Amino acid sequence: MARRYDCNDATDRTTGLREAASAVRRGELVVLPTDTVYGIGADAFSSEGIADLLAAKGRGRNMPTPVLIGSPNTLHGLVTDFSEQAWELVDAFWPGALTLVARHQPSLQWDLGDTRGTVAVRMPLHPVAIELLTEVGPMGVSSANLTGHPSPETCGAAQDMLGDSVSVYLDGGPTPGIVPSSIVDVTGKVPVLLRAGAVSVEDLRKVVPDLEVAS
Repeated sequence: MARRYDCNDATDRTTGLREAASAVRRGELVVLPTDTVYGIGADAFSSEGIADLLAAKGRGRNMPTPVLIGSPNTLHGLVTDFSEQAWELVDAFWPGALTLVARHQPSLQWDLGDTRGTVAVRMPLHPVAIELLTEVGPMGVSSANLTGHPSPETCGAAQDMLGDSVSVYLDGGPTPGIVPSSIVDVTGKVPVLLRAGAVSVEDLRKVVPDLEVAS
């Protein structure tokens, strides 16, 4: 039976975050608010948890799960060949709605789907999300919707779609909006914008003037 906690109530928030952290450590699924939409998440290093996440969404391995982290410092253990320009983007836009596609450390024991050696990673600008991520470490997180349905801006909308496939729902109230994060590929010599989103091309180019836009 799924449990839902009101994170705008101090007592409920404390209990909810504790229960969510325990669920993640058990390899179970949680729903959490972010600065874009609600996300469904699992321990990034739990293959079963990530498989359950994909199954809950009705999503295939061909669309691998992004990873959310609670601090830029976590990147050091996750990615390799991370360029100076990539760090400049982190400094400018994290926490925030910028996802970076980087090469992950080949030694990592995780299975996020068919990633081809890369990971899409982001630090969200939401206190509930950051607190949970700081407690449990990197999480595989995708929008908390059934594939083909709108991404949820409220916890209730997520729960209506995902039901008891999720152990804990953290209700932080409505999210700021449904504009997704911008996605920049930093695996090559020149950063490439793969998806336009909340961070504009103009703002990105103030930091990396040679940013290219994928056709």
